[in-house]
Amino acid sequence: MLRLSNIEKRFYIGTPHENQLYQDLNIHIQEGEFITVIGSNGSGKSTFFNIIAGTLQPDQGSILFKGQDIAHLPEHLRSRYIARVYQDPLKGTAPSLTILENLSMAYNKGKKFNLSRGVDQSLIKHFKHELKSLNLGLEDKLNNRVGTLSGGQRQALSLLMATMVQPELLLLDEHTAALDPKTSELIINLTQRLVREKEITTVMVTHNLKQALDFGDRLIMFHKGQIVLDIQGEEKQKLSVMDLIAKFNELNLMHELNDSLILG
Repeated sequence: MLRLSNIEKRFYIGTPHENQLYQDLNIHIQEGEFITVIGSNGSGKSTFFNIIAGTLQPDQGSILFKGQDIAHLPEHLRSRYIARVYQDPLKGTAPSLTILENLSMAYNKGKKFNLSRGVDQSLIKHFKHELKSLNLGLEDKLNNRVGTLSGGQRQALSLLMATMVQPELLLLDEHTAALDPKTSELIINLTQRLVREKEITTVMVTHNLKQALDFGDRLIMFHKGQIVLDIQGEEKQKLSVMDLIAKFNELNLMHELNDSLILG
């Protein structure tokens, strides 16, 4: 589905702080895969997502999506088939609008519509059914503004909106990191259910090592702009949190482990 080939990316070009993050980065994502991504701060995880989504352009290299090179395709055009859920729950919703208005915008993604036409009364039953599956009571709060919801409720809504019109690729950008442990577990389980039911190709960045092992069928680890671990299937299933800690130790990143990663 997605192939990044010979990707190079530099920052602060022409300054004393010039930094080359990627040099000949290559990765191939198969249709239907659920990939978890880990790595220390500054290892290249966020840039990886930004390059896929179109927020950043690579300096060199190609990005083939189903055979089409999208390396220079604008972000808003890629969003028609690539959905992204952020760490901050407010980034995936419009806080000043109601739940109904937010769901209507998500449902009409890529279509021409104005807000009044977007709130189609015939869809309310469908929206309530989708919201009821979250088990958060949001089906009875369609006219509540999203800004009044808790962080967990907003993130659940963001996830539902991102998958309502099924994307071809779903990017989960540390989408449970800002939540308390109980809510994080709710959102990660919801993620697993939606991804499985809708069979969405998914890439999830996480700081939670247990989540990285428990979810998905392939695990990738970044370090200084390079992929230092790419493991899947039975080999991934045999990994433990202690194995990942040993890998961080091998890379002399134990301070990063203490500062930014969650063991689970």
